[in-house]
Amino acid sequence: MTTLSPEPPGSAPERTAVLTDHDSLLAFLTGVFAHRGLPPHRAAASARALCHGDLTGMDSHGTANLTRLYLPLLDEGRADPRAEPRIVTDLGAAVLVDARRALGLWAATEAMDLAADRAEAGGIGMVAVRGATHLGCAGYHALRAAERGMVGLVASNCGGQRIARPPGGAAALLGTNPLSAAAPAGDHPPFLLDMSTTAAPTGRIRQAAREGRPVPEGLLCDDRGGPVTDPAEFDAGRAHLMWLGGEPGRYKGFGLGLLVEVLSALVSGSGRGPAPQALAGDGSPAGRDDDIGYLMLAVAPDALRGGVREDAEELFGTVLGCPPVDPADPVRYPGWHEYHRARRCREHGVPLAAGLYRELADVAERTGLAAPAILEEGR
Repeated sequence: MTTLSPEPPGSAPERTAVLTDHDSLLAFLTGVFAHRGLPPHRAAASARALCHGDLTGMDSHGTANLTRLYLPLLDEGRADPRAEPRIVTDLGAAVLVDARRALGLWAATEAMDLAADRAEAGGIGMVAVRGATHLGCAGYHALRAAERGMVGLVASNCGGQRIARPPGGAAALLGTNPLSAAAPAGDHPPFLLDMSTTAAPTGRIRQAAREGRPVPEGLLCDDRGGPVTDPAEFDAGRAHLMWLGGEPGRYKGFGLGLLVEVLSALVSGSGRGPAPQALAGDGSPAGRDDDIGYLMLAVAPDALRGGVREDAEELFGTVLGCPPVDPADPVRYPGWHEYHRARRCREHGVPLAAGLYRELADVAERTGLAAPAILEEGR
């Protein structure tokens, strides 16, 4: 295996890519989580959820978060590797679960699977979760329902982490509050919408800061609302996340963020962003996202009527058939590109930044595991 040398100090942002074998990467991540005490099946589920970000191009939510988010959660005791979520209320189609600080990567997966199980019986299943931790890409869990022929909806707040201010407000009240929906599309790739309700997730901002590149205007602002393009200003506390929709439409993103808070926190009883202590100005980018709430919803339209699959194929086929303005840029829908990219990565290798690969290799050395196999290097 080729040794990767570090970039010299003061060099340009790193662009070296390492192509890693997908199965080897999954085996490595599974081994790391098992080393931290997760049962084997849940370590494997966590690895698959984490790798989804790299497969679909959401690098800021992929394996880059292994050492920055998930291992610290376990090492600090904020996530319990042996947690067993407990059902608090069970009404059949609606269930309330206390995750008991389980690692969100697998706990969210099991919650959506439970919602889909209930939807099979009654056409709809809802699982509200409290006491949870970061779930990774919300879209990964929404896809669990779509893979079973259902519509999946995922809403997650950020527990006690407050990093986004309401329009016109001087105190942070909310997190990025992601929202995702997925649906089967017949023979076409599944529809998958996966978004933060802020203009960008924190992972994207921090990734830009690590790579030493600016972010576009419209993602960050200063205390007076002026544009900020230096991503390092965010963790320094001198810049704040803006809402989806930009300055003219900021109430749309803010409204969606509040909706996620209602669905995920009020329903479950988890920690809330808009809490009295927030008015004292305790929000910060480093604020802890503990006691996160989820809402997992699965809808089985086949339980209501026939012909759903054919209608879905026609719906999304019509979107794909829309005449493009530029023939070189055909019309696509959310999830189409991600599906094809993930398939290529599984077959031909998962690209990782060389610096990230070195981080993984260091974890491998410290835990006695084999580092993910490198298939190719290049720029």
